[in-house]
Amino acid sequence: MAEEKSTVKLPHSLILENRKLLTLSGISDVDSFDEETVIAYTSMGELIIKGKDLHINKLSLETGELTLDGQICSMTYSDNQPKGKSGIFSKLFR
Repeated sequence: MAEEKSTVKLPHSLILENRKLLTLSGISDVDSFDEETVIAYTSMGELIIKGKDLHINKLSLETGELTLDGQICSMTYSDNQPKGKSGIFSKLFR
């Protein structure tokens, strides 16, 4: 008998402190990241974070938490959702 996976939507929130520290919850995957852009999938859609000197301090896909610092210039949501497990961290932790 095949086992079905149920997707539980995590509550999503973000806290931005002085445009330098961003704490997110409800993260399901991180698609890509560098010092200028972080693309994360949340329970509310794709979130694109742009800035300078961005560093991911904490990422836990089990709890859905992400913390990053740097100079944050913009955050943009779209309705894009990941197609399967294709993000960078999903590939690393298979």
